[in-house]
Amino acid sequence: MSLKDSEDRSTNSEQKSTVSVLGQTSTSPRIVSSPLVETRVDLSATEARVRKLVEDLQSDSVDTQRDATAELRLLARDNMDNWIARANCGAISLLVDLLRSTDLEIQENAVTALLNLSINDNNKTAIASADAIEPLIHVLETGSPEAKENSAATLFSLSVIGDNKIEIGRSGAIRPLVDLLGSGTPQGKKDAVTALFNLSICHGNKARIVQAGAVKHLVEVILEPAGGLVDKAVAALANLATIPEGRTAIGQEGGIPGLVEAVELGSARGKEHAAAALLQLCTNSGRFCNMVLQEGAVPPLVALSQSGTPRAKEKAKALLSYFRNNH
Repeated sequence: MSLKDSEDRSTNSEQKSTVSVLGQTSTSPRIVSSPLVETRVDLSATEARVRKLVEDLQSDSVDTQRDATAELRLLARDNMDNWIARANCGAISLLVDLLRSTDLEIQENAVTALLNLSINDNNKTAIASADAIEPLIHVLETGSPEAKENSAATLFSLSVIGDNKIEIGRSGAIRPLVDLLGSGTPQGKKDAVTALFNLSICHGNKARIVQAGAVKHLVEVILEPAGGLVDKAVAALANLATIPEGRTAIGQEGGIPGLVEAVELGSARGKEHAAAALLQLCTNSGRFCNMVLQEGAVPPLVALSQSGTPRAKEKAKALLSYFRNNH
């Protein structure tokens, strides 16, 4: 299926811009133009249709499964009332099972339906409870480019719930996410960097992310800012800079020039995270501190200490104070 659902990608971008929107199911007002009785009939018809599609998911016919997953994908995208989940007919667990389908179109439809369903917070829990994480990793490793993107976006969506961050990290998702960051499509890279950033919030995942080789690709992202992924990459590096392995990797992979540049030219949030990363690097390594100074970090840090966000000002002032007291 080559047609891309435009709402799928706009859904992803909403997920990536802020966690707070993930609980919303619609950005437009709900319009009910028919009487309540008719509305109930319509909803009953929708539920009946969902139940029929769920039966089709269990068909022995690949064509029938393909048609059913395609329609559920669209219903999950468009259905503000979350009827696929509320029908209580096992749709989520069956879609999870089909993530292992050898038919790439069925697999792609199933993962996209789950992505669209995962925007609802209740569904996040239901999808994770259906043991979806390992099958999602399977899609990340074996799917079409679009299926890989949507699997990464679904893992991000599920990782908004704290316990899921730990399980996703332990289950082996990090390495294929790093592979997607290194060699995926532009959208795939965006989905991967967002998922890795969210996973890096969990302390137990930080070493796994470093060991999987993520720092090299995160540094590449911040040195080539055209893709619009710099803020998330810098934020991930700031999280990884809180552990020794992360700091070593940032230094070895040439991350310091990119972080200094982010302090000077980044967005307000990017400057804040870059300053936090540099503070970790400098206060834990004299060699890295010298490298930061050689990159000309002082003028942009002075400017940031005067005009950044409150947290950015705090980090910049702490770093400048450290320079004064130790050099």
